[in-house]
Amino acid sequence: MNFKDQNNNTRLVLIISSFVIVLMIVWNTYSLFQTIKKEERTKMELWSIALIELVQSEDLEKDYGNLVLEVLSSNTSTPIILVDENGTITDHRNIDPKKIVEGDTTYLQKVLKRIRKENAPIQVKYKNIINGKLYYGDTWLLRTLKYFPIALVLIIFLFAAVAYFFYSTSKISEQNKLWAGMAKETAHQIGTPLSSLLGWLEILRADNVSEDTLTEIKKDIDRLQTITERFSKVGSVPELEKIDIVEETKKSYDYLKARSSKLVSFEVELPEGPIYVMGNQKLYSWTIENLVKNAIDAMKGKGTLRIELNQLEDTVSLYISDTGKGIHKSLHKKIFEPGFTSKKRGWGLGLSLAKRIIEDYHNGKIKVNHSELDKGTTMKVTLKSV
Repeated sequence: MNFKDQNNNTRLVLIISSFVIVLMIVWNTYSLFQTIKKEERTKMELWSIALIELVQSEDLEKDYGNLVLEVLSSNTSTPIILVDENGTITDHRNIDPKKIVEGDTTYLQKVLKRIRKENAPIQVKYKNIINGKLYYGDTWLLRTLKYFPIALVLIIFLFAAVAYFFYSTSKISEQNKLWAGMAKETAHQIGTPLSSLLGWLEILRADNVSEDTLTEIKKDIDRLQTITERFSKVGSVPELEKIDIVEETKKSYDYLKARSSKLVSFEVELPEGPIYVMGNQKLYSWTIENLVKNAIDAMKGKGTLRIELNQLEDTVSLYISDTGKGIHKSLHKKIFEPGFTSKKRGWGLGLSLAKRIIEDYHNGKIKVNHSELDKGTTMKVTLKSV
């Protein structure tokens, strides 16, 4: 048995043990409730007998001392309503006097209706003749015990939810550290061949290779350097500076258009003047790259891709639209979760990274603005302008 299986078995034992403990507590509470309820009925039966004895003593002119009166006065918590054979209320005990209006039995009838559901009545007999019925309700203790198991289950559920939250948070934190470590190691590994490529570029320049070719190679090397810097920043808080989002969007657009399939028709609509935001140039371009690549994949390498930038008061919105397969409405939020992907190949990290870059680092918003199946999708990124 490996360590993971042992942890799973331990968690299973803890869950089963907790479930058994809850069942035992609930069962014991129920048993206690029933015991107290039986004692309450016995108490009420004694009270009715004491009442009969009091009436009998008055008729027979007998003196039973203070015992009967003590039994009758001992009940200070159980609500009682006495009714005669015709159903008329003749007496009541332990019912809020502030709510009782003299000559009006409306409130007493309401209480009677409630306590009838709580306990069966006790017949009041005198000389084998039924003179009425004694109705009694549950005491405050019984009403509290009735809801105690529910409160206990809710507390345990809350405790389990808190424990699960801390467990999942700890697990996510470990995963984030792992991804950050892998990203930094990737940046480190790319650095060595990148330095070599710079050396080879100088050798090619010395051999009088076409300047246009060298320029394109230099662009790709610069791109690799940008990617290296991106990965090196994963797990660290990036530095934000005032950048022209129009210019940065145009740079990313030009680079991606030159290296995309000719079957993809690019359209762009950008404002003429600059729009400034507080951002990180490399991470912002990474976001555009992820969104554009996802759009091209959704179109299977053929279709129309449109990039549009609009400013509204103190915000600026970037729209990236495609004519791909679209996204079902139920997946509009799920696509940003780490590991979610509809591709046969892929780790499902592109959109989750874009969400983290925009929302966690730039205090912006990213969402599926609009999508129709087999017609296309529009992604929206919103940032605060400065």
